[in-house]
Amino acid sequence: MAQAKNNLKPQDIVILLKIIALGNQSWYHHTIAEELGMSQSEISQSLNRSKYASLIDDARKKVNKLAFVEFLLHGIMYAFPQKPGAIVRGVLTAHSAEPLNKVIQSTEKYVWPYAKGMDRGQAIEPLYKTIVEASLKDLALYELLTLVDALRVGRVREKELAKKELEKRILNA
Repeated sequence: MAQAKNNLKPQDIVILLKIIALGNQSWYHHTIAEELGMSQSEISQSLNRSKYASLIDDARKKVNKLAFVEFLLHGIMYAFPQKPGAIVRGVLTAHSAEPLNKVIQSTEKYVWPYAKGMDRGQAIEPLYKTIVEASLKDLALYELLTLVDALRVGRVREKELAKKELEKRILNA
């Protein structure tokens, strides 16, 4: 039964992406919590799960980029799958958002449901309930999250483009 508390949760991916989006900036649990709309205890528990999964170092400060990229490229679509839902108002994601919308032309739009959103499209449930507002304040995080969503819901071409872009952004961060 103790194993269940160490299983990754969707917010763990969001937190690791936030750390990557920060680049070389220093950060603290409370600043990450505030920026992502989470509690400090959620951040601490998440970092412990990520440490257990070898996705972050023992000090819980530096993302193990190679392992994290490997998980995203080959596991995210199985661990946290998503199917497009009803047409709703929201914020663009997956291939409908930057950076993929610059190379993929599609009439099919995917959005995170958000009442203040300016676009309409098929609903994609975000990895965590607070990421829509958090991503509106952080373009780097937003683009990483949209690329991850392309892996979760995209077709082969979208997934391949997202994989290349994620590898480039994470491994060179």
